[in-house]
Amino acid sequence: MSLCETSDRAKKYQADLLEFMDSHIYPAEDVYAEQMRASGDAHFHPPIIEELKAEARKRGLWNLFHPHPEWGPGLTNLEYAPLTEIMGRRT
Repeated sequence: MSLCETSDRAKKYQADLLEFMDSHIYPAEDVYAEQMRASGDAHFHPPIIEELKAEARKRGLWNLFHPHPEWGPGLTNLEYAPLTEIMGRRT
């Protein structure tokens, strides 16, 4: 594997993350907006956020940034960087 080649592990996280974004995150954007509007409070923490966090944890997509395997998957910067691009997209 070359320095810039994507590892098989990173490819698996990319596929899992893309599926999660398509199936849960993007559809929740309207729910989030509605919950924020209904609250009338710019500092409100919409319940949809906790639901998404729980699902991400269940799927092993939580704390992806954390390099220590005890608290996250222990991805390298090279493995994590493409995931940040996925997580930063908007529909």
